[in-house]
Amino acid sequence: MDKWTELRTAYQVAKLGTVSAAAEAEGVHRATINRHIDILEAELGARVFIRHARGYALTDVGADLLRVAGKTEELVNDLAGRARGPNGQLSGEVKVTTLAPLAPLVMTGIADFHRQFPASVVTFIATDNLARLEHGEAHVALRAGSRPKHPDYVVQSFGRLRFGLYAHDTYVARYGLPERVEQLSGHYLIGPGDANDRVPFRRWIEEKVPDESIAFRSSNPSVIRTAVDSGLAMGFLGEHEALGRPDLHQVFPFRKDWAVALWLVTHVDLHRTKKVQALLACIKDANQLRTGSK
Repeated sequence: MDKWTELRTAYQVAKLGTVSAAAEAEGVHRATINRHIDILEAELGARVFIRHARGYALTDVGADLLRVAGKTEELVNDLAGRARGPNGQLSGEVKVTTLAPLAPLVMTGIADFHRQFPASVVTFIATDNLARLEHGEAHVALRAGSRPKHPDYVVQSFGRLRFGLYAHDTYVARYGLPERVEQLSGHYLIGPGDANDRVPFRRWIEEKVPDESIAFRSSNPSVIRTAVDSGLAMGFLGEHEALGRPDLHQVFPFRKDWAVALWLVTHVDLHRTKKVQALLACIKDANQLRTGSK
């Protein structure tokens, strides 16, 4: 396919939403935009857009095509930046995604990245859903659990996240702290919210904690943290959430089976681009300082 001009035009329409906006961005007349789209659809033998009163919506074919166009634009921009030499200023958007509770693990690195490249903007997508990097939904993902197996992903270890059982000052004042697991009877814990909750300490709770000791259940980390802070019950928090909190007391020592592996994930097509490499370097350097491994 040699319709790169038409493909770029369609990408602008998809990105900006209307023919008028694409025409203004490209510095051409609306009729030129419409002609490029007609040529592209004729070349493909399929519709790229569905026209409606509010603008243009992508068909499935269009969505696949425009994902390719988006990656192509990023690679071309990266090549142009490299051609300008090592002093070329990085700019544009970089999308990072992870679970909201893991945001503190990458935020210092993101801040370092922005200080080095103030013309850049980081869009942070906090979601429980796994972003499809192959569809351009994010540039960098931090994932927890088993190693991602997608053949087009570049996966790098980011260490392990340890969870601990913590109690707030108000809980300790009311109930004290158990010294051994056998003393959990008479204490109260926060349990997993549902059967699909794959937290690493789930089995330990099911095996060690009496049913009558479960005072509260939730799968939402923010809710769990709020419940712990209220003194309602003891609960599991990420080690980074309890760091520097003198009002939180660690109940038992960390266990290996309370930890989960962390992975930095990028797509192979964009992994070597300058902005992705720069962001990864900042995130990894900040993590090494945080964990004392540097």
